[in-house]
Amino acid sequence: MTTPSGTTPNTPPLDAELERLLKRMRLPYIRRAAPQILATTKAQRWDPAEVLKALLAEEVAGRDRSALATRRARAAFPTGKTFAAWDPQLSSIPTPTQQALRTLEWVHRRENLVVCGPSGTGKTFLLEALGQQAVEAGMNVAWFTLQSLGVLVRRHRADDTVTKAITRILRADIVVVDDIGLLPVGADAAEGLYRLVDAAYEKRSIAVSSNLHPAGFDELMPKTLATATVDRLLHHAHLCQTSGDSVRLSQAMAGKGVVALN
Repeated sequence: MTTPSGTTPNTPPLDAELERLLKRMRLPYIRRAAPQILATTKAQRWDPAEVLKALLAEEVAGRDRSALATRRARAAFPTGKTFAAWDPQLSSIPTPTQQALRTLEWVHRRENLVVCGPSGTGKTFLLEALGQQAVEAGMNVAWFTLQSLGVLVRRHRADDTVTKAITRILRADIVVVDDIGLLPVGADAAEGLYRLVDAAYEKRSIAVSSNLHPAGFDELMPKTLATATVDRLLHHAHLCQTSGDSVRLSQAMAGKGVVALN
């Protein structure tokens, strides 16, 4: 049995009362697919149970697509990169470690992930691909840079709602903080990172990319705050260190960073 979706010019429209009922019950995907399915049903003499199954399958698939699009938009990924474009051989992270991270078992165990190393060695790419995979698996992801986290803290400090804002962020299954160590860290960003890590401790997974090893975070923020943050971040964390030359720079030098001009 095949399940057609959509309509063709020769497909009879739905009965007006049925259309009204489907609207009222908020079944938009059944309403969209029903004319074609019912026409096919009549032509092929489907069993009633098969008709019902086909209609419900259309609604479930439609809702799944809509939910995926919503989770992806809410995550606010920076580029949209996925593992479809990932080359495991270009990463200095051991392949078995990459494979283990892709199972997302560490997220189910509410463990953290810290990826640190030089610029251009795939840290952000890996975190985004993992985040995209988590979204496809039905999880919620929240993406921040350290600077955007600082902006959030500053915005909510005015009305003393920082704690509420952090609580809302932690509705996500994974919270990513990208590119720590690239720019100087202001007091708001340092506070935001600590508050986030502290509130997520043993409750949610935090994934961090950094040019610095966490042991060097005291170069970015007050030592006391850095110590408390790193203590909680690394207690249940997978630490992956990248190395080597910048992949971006290597591709640029080889003329692979742009499409050749004609």
